[in-house]
Amino acid sequence: MPRTEAFSDPGIEQDAFRRRRLPWEIVLVLLISVGQSAIYSVVSFVRAATRAPISQQQTQLNPSRSAEPFWDALYQFLDIFFSLALVALVVYLLWEPADNALRRIGLDFRRFGSDVARGVALVALIGVPGIGVYAVGRLLGQSIAVVPAPLDSSWWVIALLVLAALRAGLTEEVIFLGYLFDRLRRLGWSWTWIIVSTALLRGSYHLYQGWPSALGNVVMGLVFGWCYKRWGRVMPLVVAHTLIDIVAFVGYPLAAAWWPGIFAPATPMPTPTASPTA
Repeated sequence: MPRTEAFSDPGIEQDAFRRRRLPWEIVLVLLISVGQSAIYSVVSFVRAATRAPISQQQTQLNPSRSAEPFWDALYQFLDIFFSLALVALVVYLLWEPADNALRRIGLDFRRFGSDVARGVALVALIGVPGIGVYAVGRLLGQSIAVVPAPLDSSWWVIALLVLAALRAGLTEEVIFLGYLFDRLRRLGWSWTWIIVSTALLRGSYHLYQGWPSALGNVVMGLVFGWCYKRWGRVMPLVVAHTLIDIVAFVGYPLAAAWWPGIFAPATPMPTPTASPTA
């Protein structure tokens, strides 16, 4: 009787291997990026809640790294550079043979005009109400005073704040939307669960600012997630996020001077920042 041998399909085995590997890849990416920041953020909020009243505490998004201006600028630039390396890593993981990952998630300049127009529209839809949510949270004593940069910053601070805003836009939108949407969809998650789960993760990422800001970012995540599913492009969301943060970072000294009761911290009682990338 002739012997028969079972031959497995290499393509099926490879697909099965990739599917088993995906959850571990997602966990590792999150642990070195936005997931790590979310854990620090939750711990920071719990610590703040057990100390003095929330309204009397503050946190800095872009704290000085050195008392010497040159070294401060250098350290902050390196911090931004290495944070963007994480963005490059997830793009690299998304890349496949004959499939440009940047084009697949829409992080390119093919439709830059419409991307900017959509981004500006989202700034009006999300950015202005977001500032209102923070202001109301401060008035209610439920939001920690967020200081984007020291008020006595050096001449180079505006350029670094713009870079920091770009870093935040790329980090959050590329990882929350471009990367996680792709990976969770491959695991069979529904669009609804993907949008809701990434929005909740985005909210926890910002919890160190107080629960009103976290809730506002959950809403932002829901809107951005719906827009990404509809448009298939992350660039408008990067534009919107970057513009929102530029307004917040660069406009903070003016807001603190005009409305000190809302935007300027009452007493210098800092709480730890969520993470270098938050």
